[in-house]
Amino acid sequence: MKWKKIILGVAGLLAAASLAACGSSEKATSQDQWSTYETEKTITIGFDKTFVPMGFEDKSGEYVGFDVELATAVFDQYGISINWQPIDWDLKETELNNGNIDLIWNGYTATDERREKVLFSDSYMDNLQVLVTKKSSGIASVADMTDKILGAQAGSSGYSVFESQPTILKDLVKDNTATQYSTFNEALIDLKSDRIDGLLIDRVYANYYLQQEGIMADYNIIDAGFEAESFGVGARKADKTLVEKINQAFAELYAQGKFQEISNKWFGEDVATKEVKE
Repeated sequence: MKWKKIILGVAGLLAAASLAACGSSEKATSQDQWSTYETEKTITIGFDKTFVPMGFEDKSGEYVGFDVELATAVFDQYGISINWQPIDWDLKETELNNGNIDLIWNGYTATDERREKVLFSDSYMDNLQVLVTKKSSGIASVADMTDKILGAQAGSSGYSVFESQPTILKDLVKDNTATQYSTFNEALIDLKSDRIDGLLIDRVYANYYLQQEGIMADYNIIDAGFEAESFGVGARKADKTLVEKINQAFAELYAQGKFQEISNKWFGEDVATKEVKE
């Protein structure tokens, strides 16, 4: 009986600790946490480690890219280091709101649907969804995708818009749907191997990937017919101070010329939006 009481007592303590941890986690995700980031001098950013050239893992295993350098410059302003956390891009908002990460920063398109789940920073770069096809396929326009197989990344803004908005592309492709992939890399492999006929993808990714692979001349990059998009940083809705600090740092980095320096390194041009410049 004595041992039984001890075991029950320990179990009770563990249960209480678990409940306390859950309560603490819920509190952390429902309150402004800027003071915590300042005190602990660290913040966790979730990203898709295959999304070139925004944030990705290079051959040496290092995390690099435009967003990686921009985020580093932003938090250097406040003496805060970044813990980069690779995530399943299809679960990004869940990871954020569960408290597993503090920000989504990786070519993250600001859409009305996503604004219902997260608080966005100012937009810092524009983007466009494009259709990539092999020139050898004879598909040179959206109209040529009749009964063809389309691919897209699961959880991407391109796939979301494709599913939610009536477009010519959706009306034309086989089964009026798109084959979903965990990463654009996987989708591009299938495009190269003719397992899909076209890929709906961010223009910034398509341009960088095809140039780096030296195969730009073998592919078409076609306007998919969607509206232009803008990239922003996603935070929990309670983290208003954090978003204000990011917006402030964007403006300061642009005034210093640091934003342009990072932009020119990765794109050969200044990609800053009017929000950043003003």
